[in-house]
Amino acid sequence: MSEHNSFEERRAGFQGRIDDLTVVIQAGGESKRMGRSKATVPFLGEPMIWRLVRRLSPVAGEMVITTNEPQNLSFLADEYGRPDIVLAPDLIDRRGALTGVYTALKTATKPYVAIVACDMIFASPYLIASEYDIATSEGVDAVVPRLSHGYEPFHALYDRDKCLAFVNEALAAGDSRAQGWFEKANLHLMTAAEVLRADPRGGCFINVNTPGELAAMEERIRREGMSYAQEDWD
Repeated sequence: MSEHNSFEERRAGFQGRIDDLTVVIQAGGESKRMGRSKATVPFLGEPMIWRLVRRLSPVAGEMVITTNEPQNLSFLADEYGRPDIVLAPDLIDRRGALTGVYTALKTATKPYVAIVACDMIFASPYLIASEYDIATSEGVDAVVPRLSHGYEPFHALYDRDKCLAFVNEALAAGDSRAQGWFEKANLHLMTAAEVLRADPRGGCFINVNTPGELAAMEERIRREGMSYAQEDWD
């Protein structure tokens, strides 16, 4: 990926938001393993969803949160001054990750859509910017990291119209997997090396699923400090 901007070049040359990009944070609803909604659980003194909003806002031409509890996220407008954020409930009443992808693509008004899970506490605007660079320069349908453990569809970037067609087809076939249609699409699968080139700080895909995991991560950050805990473009 040497033809794409390096991390240092991107950071130095960042000019503001990407106007034709919608960032969608998938917040869902109550998490059984967490015991409550991950979106509103406190992390380092603030709701987890607000942490994601702050981290990803620099690249977002539009921001959407998919959630089945929009009434519980009204504080984003009332307390944090973000009435511009669209709160979108699932458009299909069916279990499965693919319905969330469908809602994200269908709700977005921009031609490119970055979808990020709300429990990815170190989600990276640099990675999204790199995915966008690849998508627009190569003309692919989507840019999806694929590491040793598999795909990362919830820190990936999609061409809205192209991917919506694939998702509709997969849903009609009864598939519920977020990646159920990947084999039919023209994808750029980002390697671990490409991901680290986009954001050498690392940690982009770390998530927390239980109160114990969350507490342990908070303590580790306080004790050790972590470069990927940063969220600005400085």
